[in-house]
Amino acid sequence: MSVLDAIMGRRNIKAFKPDAISEQHVQSWLTAASYAPNHRMTEPWRVLIVGPETRGLLKHKTDFGGAPVVIAILSKSGATTLERDENVMATACFMQNFMLAAQEAGVGTFWSSLGAAAHNREILGAAESEDVIGVFGIGYPAEIPALKPRTPIEDKITSLP
Repeated sequence: MSVLDAIMGRRNIKAFKPDAISEQHVQSWLTAASYAPNHRMTEPWRVLIVGPETRGLLKHKTDFGGAPVVIAILSKSGATTLERDENVMATACFMQNFMLAAQEAGVGTFWSSLGAAAHNREILGAAESEDVIGVFGIGYPAEIPALKPRTPIEDKITSLP
C-alpha cells in the first residue's frame, strides 16, 4: 500500500472484529510514530496501554467499538503557550504516523477525545503537566465507513503576494 493509499483509505473505525492484534505490531507502529516531527526533539508524547479495568472505568459509550487494543496518548503541556501548542501538534503528528502505519497493515483506529474530561484524566493518571490528546481503539475493522465528502482543496488555498 502506498502512503497516498494509506492516507486516503484511512477512516475512523466504529466497529472492530474481536481478532487479536499482536503487541509486536503495536510496538512497531509506535516506533514508526516516534519519527514524527517535533520541535527541538522534545518527543513530548507518552503512550498508555489501556487494560480492561481502566477501559471499563472510562465508560466509552460503544466500548471503543469492541477494539481489542486501546491506547491513550498524552503530550507534555510545555512551559509556554507556544511550547504547549508545538507539543500538541507534534503529538498529533505522532498519532497520524501511528494510524497510517496501522492502516498499511489493514488495521483500523478510532480516535476519541474522551480522555480530556477531568474524570477520565484522573482514571488515566494524567499529570497536570500533560494533555490527553486521545484514547484510541485499535483493531481489524468489522466495517469500513464510506468516504465522507471533502471540500476541494482549491477552496482552501490562498496565494499571498
